[in-house]
Amino acid sequence: MADNNDKQVPLDDYSMFANVFSYMGVPLSRDLDNSETDVVVMGIPYDLATSGRAGTRSGPMGIRRASANLKWEEKRWPWDFSVFDRLNAIDYGDVQFYFGDSEHMLEQVEDTASKIIDSGNTLISFGGDHFVTLPLLRAHAKTYGKMSLIHFDAHTDTYSEAERYSHGSMFYHAPREGLIDPERSVQVGIRTEYNPDGHGFEVIDANAVNDQSAADTIDAIKARVGDNPAYLTFDIDALDPAYAPGTGTPVVGGLTTNKVMQILKGISDLNIVGFDVVEVSPPFDSAEITSLAGASIALQFMYMHASKK
Repeated sequence: MADNNDKQVPLDDYSMFANVFSYMGVPLSRDLDNSETDVVVMGIPYDLATSGRAGTRSGPMGIRRASANLKWEEKRWPWDFSVFDRLNAIDYGDVQFYFGDSEHMLEQVEDTASKIIDSGNTLISFGGDHFVTLPLLRAHAKTYGKMSLIHFDAHTDTYSEAERYSHGSMFYHAPREGLIDPERSVQVGIRTEYNPDGHGFEVIDANAVNDQSAADTIDAIKARVGDNPAYLTFDIDALDPAYAPGTGTPVVGGLTTNKVMQILKGISDLNIVGFDVVEVSPPFDSAEITSLAGASIALQFMYMHASKK
């Protein structure tokens, strides 16, 4: 750390743990008319569609708090530039909806996300359980049409379930609504039962990802998605519970954070139009391991976007 004789670091950057109200300390703002803004961060504190352990409603603030640990590094290794030299970002705060009203959540998330996308900004969303991705896809499809889905998860979430609101059914509904094209979509890290002939997605399961190089997984994702507009959704339980214990449905045998960060960097040149990281559940976390993973993945999203500028 610098002493008093060294070049002075701006106090807002130096004070890692003071006034941690926003992600990475970016301005808290709902001003979407600023032409200089590139990226908007938004939280969705919802977990009423959870089938396992609840608590992901606290995920957005957990990710924001953990991001304080990332502020000190000017350039995030192994990138060769500082993300905020290329991007201007704001934290929009959390979407607000009536407590216990899942339909209102769907409406508010879709409306708010649509407003942000229409302003010309790239949206990075923090869940919340994975069900929040459905209204996010609805909003993005209004601008980008039928998209590819790049989906990191332990579960395919393609299940046709009796429950109307379920964090295991979004990618059953999304293709039927014309939001995503399974034939140009890929799911990475899957390690629970699924019907490969029934849902149409290419699956690169956890054993394959762990056994092959990151480059092999990157090549497979690129071959599947091509130049199609793509939405990237990252369920934190794609990571092994050793790297993300604080989640509702942990499954052993998952991915490492190192492999994930390599894969994400490797697909930066795809036409990714929106991002989310979901299922961070601080009540079940230990030493902010999961929240830090979520915050780091979100920062990787920012670098991926900035690398094109």
